[in-house]
Amino acid sequence: MEQNKPKRPVLGILGGLGPAASCYLYQMLIDHTPAVRDQDHIDLVLSSRASTPDRTAFILGKSKEDPFTVMEQDGESLVAYGATVLAIPCNTAHYFYDRLAAALPVPVLNMPRLTVAEAKAGGCKKLGILATDGTLLAETYQIMCQQADLPWAVPSPVHQAGVMSVIYDQIKKGRRADMAVFNAAVEDLKAQGCDRAVLGCTELSLVKRDEGLGAFFIDSTEVLCRHALLACGVQPIGFDETGGTP
Repeated sequence: MEQNKPKRPVLGILGGLGPAASCYLYQMLIDHTPAVRDQDHIDLVLSSRASTPDRTAFILGKSKEDPFTVMEQDGESLVAYGATVLAIPCNTAHYFYDRLAAALPVPVLNMPRLTVAEAKAGGCKKLGILATDGTLLAETYQIMCQQADLPWAVPSPVHQAGVMSVIYDQIKKGRRADMAVFNAAVEDLKAQGCDRAVLGCTELSLVKRDEGLGAFFIDSTEVLCRHALLACGVQPIGFDETGGTP
């Protein structure tokens, strides 16, 4: 009889892109699981290949090191270890989503698609996109917005440079964000008519955690967390009616 018992889902986290964002997703999964004992939490396996080549540098043509090779190897390792669904806590890495999803035998959650869908369902009229240069050049969120018939805007070049500085010069180096620079980009988006903005880089999710950002922001890591738990048969707790943390 034990052999016929259904296997529990296993979440595979293809992480290290960067490490702090992967760690944050893991903690978020724990915090939003209705558990009273260890066994109530989901089974997961986490890879953190921090040596994966930089995704933005490759997309911008500044590096010839293709991150996909490493991502595919790690995805295969996660599946071999027992993962039944994968999550990638890096928006820029979704440039490689179609290739990776086709190469692996298990579902791969699409964070940008899920995030835009939630923005649309939540009544967003125009979505601001805060993300890396690589994500913007790949039009990862723009394409998802077009498919959802949701208008969008990105920061002006000078404010986008500020967003990149927050991500690479501050968060990835373990520093707090320069909120004057960050808020300048946000005000730019609001001036363009955006009523919500996506934190379309998992490093920016750490800004929300550390600085207490409000309901104007849709956190892509929170969206990924909710859908990862749902994919593992768990009803998340601790998110408000807008999908964010109270």
